[in-house]
This record gives sequence, C-alpha cells and structure tokens, in this order.
Amino acid sequence: MGAAMRRIHVGNALSAFGLGFTVPYLYVYVAQVRGLGSMTAGLVLAVFAVAALIVLPFAGRAIVRRGPLPVLLIALVTAALGALSLGLSASAATVLLSAAALGAGQAVMQPALATMIVDCSTTETRSRAFATQFFLQNLGLGVGGLIGGHLVDTTSASSFTLLFAIEAAMFLVLVAVMATVRAPRAPHVEAVPGRAAGGSWKQLLGNRAMVQLCVLGFVLFFACYGQFESGLSAYGVEAAGITTSALGTALAANTLMIVVAQFAVLKFVERRKRSRVIAAVGLIWAVAWAVAGYAGLGHGSQTMATAAFISTYALFGLGEAMLSPTLAPLVADLAPTGLAGQYNSAFALVKQLALAIGPAVGGPLGASLHAPYIVAFLLFSLGITVLAVRLGRQLTDVQNQPSLARSRVVTQGRAPADAVAAAEA
Repeated sequence: MGAAMRRIHVGNALSAFGLGFTVPYLYVYVAQVRGLGSMTAGLVLAVFAVAALIVLPFAGRAIVRRGPLPVLLIALVTAALGALSLGLSASAATVLLSAAALGAGQAVMQPALATMIVDCSTTETRSRAFATQFFLQNLGLGVGGLIGGHLVDTTSASSFTLLFAIEAAMFLVLVAVMATVRAPRAPHVEAVPGRAAGGSWKQLLGNRAMVQLCVLGFVLFFACYGQFESGLSAYGVEAAGITTSALGTALAANTLMIVVAQFAVLKFVERRKRSRVIAAVGLIWAVAWAVAGYAGLGHGSQTMATAAFISTYALFGLGEAMLSPTLAPLVADLAPTGLAGQYNSAFALVKQLALAIGPAVGGPLGASLHAPYIVAFLLFSLGITVLAVRLGRQLTDVQNQPSLARSRVVTQGRAPADAVAAAEA
C-alpha cells in the first residue's frame, strides 16, 4: 500500500466517521427536535436520493474530464456546507436545501473515491484495496454512531448542531488530507470533434457485461441494503415482535460480522471466480430471508425469534463482506481506458436508484404482508444467483478471475484492450 492509498483510506474512514454522527438521528432531528413533522422528515430522506440521482450522471463525466481529485474536493466542500447548514436550520425550506447539498456531496464522493482507488491500485491489489475501504467505512460509521449516541440529547437542538458541526469538520479534514494525495496520472478522455456529450454513456450502454452488472447491482442493493432500515425492520417489529433495542443489536451484529469477516473471506474470494462469489452471496441471502421468515412466521419463543432476526442481519453482513472485494473491482476492470470514473458513477447511480425504490416497496410489504414479503425477497436473492451465473458468461477469464493474470502486465485502472473488446462484443 503506497502513501497515496494510505491517505485515501484514512480519508475514507474520516468521512464515514463523520457520517456516523448524524445518519442514525436525522429523522428524529427533523421531525421532533426541530418540530417539522414526519412529512418533512420523510421529504429530507427523499431529497438525499433525488439529489444523488441528479448529480451522479454529471459527476461521471466530470471525473473523466477533470480527474477524480478535483471533483472529490468540490463534493467534500459542498457536503461540509450542507451538513453545517442542516445543523443550524430551523425551517422546512432551509432543511430541505441543506439536505440537497449534503446528499449531492455524499453521492459524488463515492465514485470519486472509487476512481482514486482504481488509479492507485493494480488488478492484483484492487480487491484488497476495496475490501479495506469497505472495512473502514463500516468501522467509521459504527464508531461515529456510538459516540454520537452519547452526545445527542433529543431535548436540545444545540446537541444536534454539535453533531452536524463535527460531521462538517470531518469533511473539511478530509479535504486537507486528500489535497496531499499524489495519485498516479491516469489517462483521461479528451473531447473528440463531432462526438456527442453523451458518447461515453452510449459506449457504456453498449457494453453488455456492464449492463448486466448494473442490473445485478440493482437487485443486490434493492434486496439487501434497501431493506435494512425499512422493510426488514418493519417486518421484525410487526411480525416477529422485535424490540427497538433488539433491532439495534441486529444492526450492530451486521457491522460486527463485516469487521470480523472482511479479511477472513478476502483470500477465499480472491481465488474464486467473481461470478461464483456473487452467486454464493445470493444463496447466503436466501438463507438469511428464510431465517427471517422463521423469526416472524414460525411458532418458536420470543427469544428464538429475536436470535433468528439478529442472525439474519449477520448473514447479510457476511454477504456484504464477500461483495466488497468483488463488485467495485469488477466495475473498474470493465471500464475502457480513462472511463473508470464514468463507470463508477453509473454503478453508484444504480445503487442510489435501488436504495430509493427499495424502502418504498419493502416498507409497506414488510409492515403488513409478512409472508409475501419474505417469499418475494427470498426469490430476489435466488435471482441474484441466476443473474451472477449469466454475468459470468459475458466476462473474460481474467475479468472473472483476476488471479489468472498475475503473470501478465495489466494496464492500471482498466481491463486489457482485448478483454474490453470481448466484453463489449
């Protein structure tokens, strides 16, 4: 790990640490502390998703044309201003505008940081780099949330202002850290006379492997991340009788599983075909949904139901640990020369779309239609396995299993030209 990669990982941990201070308490802050009601609080959460969907298509092109670092610095300053403003806002209008700035900045950080990791790694080291990023993200969120929980006071708006100020400060510290990064100079796509502005998007949509990966990514994020704090939690409370403290324990079990299992599964994942790893995750998550079904629909004791529900979140964490060194490196290896930022932004856009639709669909189902909810998402998980197997047929041997290329010279930040051509054929 070079100096540039170390700074990227430190910056990634700092941003996650700052987010951990406010993410768990955003709804309570808007609805209760500021007295703006549940409707405004719901709109704030929606604004985060909408802002991300608006800026990500432009972020990809900016990263391609200007490089990831300038785009990241602008995103960090925007997020810092949004966080600080949100902590000081007392009206619905200013809260929504602040949330839009914070959401847009957060959304652009993801593909910018991912592209910097691509530029500072090789095909051989990329899986470990992204696994480290995911590990530090979860660790930072967990520690930030734990400290924030001890600082927050729902009777005092100033305590929330402090949390948002800490979050803004972390973003600005990250600006200072990332400004010192000297990443390898990656090739960028220059303007081509007569070429339409959307040419890179057309090229991306012509890459069948990337399109299939985006479809698979949508199902992954819809069936897992999009259910954590909406459908699955509603199902646990309504069907399984899970208490709020047990729900918190389940979320902690998810984070703990990721922290403990991340590097334990890394060596296993690095030696396997990526499509088979993703297919295995689908099967693991199908088991997780079956266990959740037992928690809410079985006839065991409340203790058994609670244990099963916590186990569901832990199984999801195991799947996440397997995906972190698999998905992002695959996106990078599918990207042609200079378009890693575009591909990272496209995949982030798919993720945000799934996270916006997932709670809207899963929430009502999980709260009222318990058996259909479990069956539907168990089938979605099995669908992940099917889609992963199909994706494997579109990948070259090296794209599917990078360990095969250790004896070859692989261009940094992209797949070899013949691999890309085969994927786009």
